[in-house]
This record gives sequence, C-alpha cells and structure tokens, in this order.
Amino acid sequence: MTSVDKPTTAAPPSGETPSGETDRAVTEAALFEAFGGVRGMVETVLPGLLFVTIFTINKNLQFSAIAALAVSLLLVAVRLVRRDTVKHAFSGVFGVAFGVVFAMMTGNAKDFYLPGMLYTLGLALAYMITALAGVPLIGLILGPVFKENLSWRTRNPGRKKAYTKASWAWGLILFAKCAILFPLYWWADTTQFGWVLVALKIPPFLLSVYLTWVFLAKAPPPIDVFAEMEAEEQAEKAEKARKAEAARGTTPEA
Repeated sequence: MTSVDKPTTAAPPSGETPSGETDRAVTEAALFEAFGGVRGMVETVLPGLLFVTIFTINKNLQFSAIAALAVSLLLVAVRLVRRDTVKHAFSGVFGVAFGVVFAMMTGNAKDFYLPGMLYTLGLALAYMITALAGVPLIGLILGPVFKENLSWRTRNPGRKKAYTKASWAWGLILFAKCAILFPLYWWADTTQFGWVLVALKIPPFLLSVYLTWVFLAKAPPPIDVFAEMEAEEQAEKAEKARKAEAARGTTPEA
C-alpha cells in the first residue's frame, strides 16, 4: 500500500500527549517560517518607508528610489553573510527594483508603488480563485512547511477546509487593501499616498496570519508524509533483510 492510500493516523489519546498545545506550537512555528517573522516584516516595510521618508523631505525621486534599492540590497547582503534564508529579502529586492524602474520611466514617484500594488491584487485573486477551485493557495504554500505536501487534499478534509477558509481570508483582506490603495493612487498626492501605503503594509498581513493560525489551530494535525515514506523504506529494508536471512538459513551446506 502506498502512502497516498493509507488512512489518516488517529490522534493519540488525550492522556498520552498534550496534542492540542503541540499542534498549536507546530502551527505557530510553521507560519513564522513561511512568512518570515518579524525580520521578514521589517524587510518588507523598510525600503518603502525609506523611499517615502526621503521623498517627503526633499521631493527627489531619483535619490529616494536609489536609497530604497540600496537598503534592499543591503538586507540581502546581511542575510548572505549570516547564511540565512534569502527568499523574503530577495522578493523585496525584486519588488523595489520593479518600482524603481516604473518610477524612473514615468517620472511619477507614485509609480514606485505600482508594481507592488498590482502584485497584491494578483495575489488576492489567486487566493480566492484557488479556494473556489478546491486547491487553496495557502495549502500549497504551507503543505511542504508542515511536511504534509498535498495529503490534505484527499486524506485530511478538515485541514483542506481550514486552508480554504484561510485562503478566502487572505484573498478578501488583500482585496480590501487594494480597494483602499488604488483610488488613492489616482486621487492622493505622492507623500500622502506613500504614508498610507506604508501604514497598510503590516496590519492586513498580521490579520491574515492570525486568521490562518486560528483556522489551522482548530483543524486536524497534518499528516507527515515524509515520516510515512521513511517508515515505508525502513519496513522494506527490514523485509528484504528478513528474506535474505531466511534464504541463508535454508541454503544447503556444501
């Protein structure tokens, strides 16, 4: 029987392990890893904050853009030196770089934020569309982190339901953020718009992460498919060793 065909392992009796607390701790750790934690939030906010601060002071688009890009590259360099994961810092660099290109091409400082806004809108739609399609994006993101891969789709309906709710939460929250920012992009001046955008960086993110934690904390624990595969490999090796030993025991002596 393959790992896909196996039924979900039953949870241990309540008297054996504090499974609820353990599951919550695992969920918190996985969310922290997946979304970058406090450091990831700083790396997300700092370039935009630096850009709008400098532009508010001197109205110099070129200097503001170069400073934002420089601090993004510095954050990546720090991670490389410390041999930390660079995925969050690299995503920040690409976002800032696209913003710099847009702003320089148009000469409009507000266009520094436009690529990030379009990305947020696309991400909001992706969360909602995948939730409707029965393959919620948040499950695709967190499945490998929880070592369950896609087992939640067919073997763990409770987690699939939680991932679907979380994807809807992310999608609707990000869409609401876009509903605020896009009108301001047209109506507000660059300084006002920049400060509002910076202010909306963290709160929607924290709300989405919190709701994801709430949904997953109430869901069944993940099925560790990696542990299952390792157990199968060990069982196969043990069976081969047993057969080899049996064969040696029945071989007639010369």
